[in-house]
Order: sequence, then structure tokens, then C-alpha cells
Amino acid sequence: MVKSIPYILLGLPYTLGLSLLTFILGNILGILITALGMIPNKIVKKIVRIYISFIRGVPALVILFILYFGLPYQLSALTATIICFTLTSSAFISEIYRGAISGVDAGQWDAAYTLDLDFSTTMIKVVLPQAIRISIPSLGNVAMDLLKGTSLAAMITIPDIFQRAKIVGGRSFDYMSMYILVALIYWSLCILIELIQKRIEKRANYN
Repeated sequence: MVKSIPYILLGLPYTLGLSLLTFILGNILGILITALGMIPNKIVKKIVRIYISFIRGVPALVILFILYFGLPYQLSALTATIICFTLTSSAFISEIYRGAISGVDAGQWDAAYTLDLDFSTTMIKVVLPQAIRISIPSLGNVAMDLLKGTSLAAMITIPDIFQRAKIVGGRSFDYMSMYILVALIYWSLCILIELIQKRIEKRANYN
């Protein structure tokens, strides 16, 4: 196990890079979906609800395989992975923001409209900053789920830490040791995310 650590950690840039990139893209798309869901148009709202329901109800591995194996045009493994986890995270993140926006005091909207601020300005400058603050604990959970979920990318040959652990396990015929090792690495990374989350919460004046 100890001898295999340097080789397995060579996959860390893929694991961390994919997690961070899809978390950022998922937040951007999630905010957009939340905004679309607030538009007073029944058709748009219905499309948003169907999208969220579908993405949340289908396993990420199925979506990943559809993107990589099922499309007429062959996407690269990296592109399919980024699209997959951006989509899956965006559905959960949009629901987090929707709940957080609902949790912002209605008086904030009234005060903004009293100052003649339009909907977009009110959302961007008044409501969304407060909603993001409320969402920090839940977003931390999404970040952990993404970190662990990116291990599915090993199924389509992305050389992350899990894929490298599988390679070493196949060579040595000792999968158990490699899976325990990679489990400890994922656990350590999740602890790091938890510490970052708590630090951000503290800076946001959480008790």
C-alpha cells in the first residue's frame, strides 16, 4: 500500500480538478436554473421541474454512460465527465438555492422594491448574497458528493486515483489493499472539504 501511494496520487489532479471545475460550473448552471424557475411562465417552470426531477432521479453513472457511449458523436472521456457532473450537481444545487432564496426574509424584497430596484438587481445584489450564505452547509455536502462521485469517471478510463488503484490492484492481485488505500485518500479529502466549509461558515458569522 505504501509503495503504491505515489503512483495513485498521480491521479489526484484529475480527482480534484474535475471536482472543483464541475462544482463551479454546477453552481453557475444551478443559479441559472433557479432563476428560470422563478420566471412567471408555466411552460418554463414545467421544463425546469422536469429537468430537476430527471437529473435527480437518474444515477450519475447512467448519465455518464449515455454521454460517453450513447451519443451519435463520440465525446472524449474528460468532456463527458465534466458535462455529466455539471448536470447532476446543478439539479441539486438549484434546489438548494431555491430553498435558500425562499428563506430570505420577504421584507428584503419589499425594501428593495421601495428603493426602485428591479427584479434582477434585487436578486443579484440583495437576495442572492444572503441565499449563498444560507446555502454554505448544503453546498459543502454537494462538494463532498462530487469528490466521491468523480470516482465513476474511472469507468470510462479517466486516470483518477480510483482508476490508478484499480490498475495497481490488477497488477498485484490485491484489490482489497488498494481499495482501502483509496478509501482513506477520499476520506482525507472530504475532511479537508469539511474544514474549509467550517472556515467559510465562521467567516460568514455562523455560530
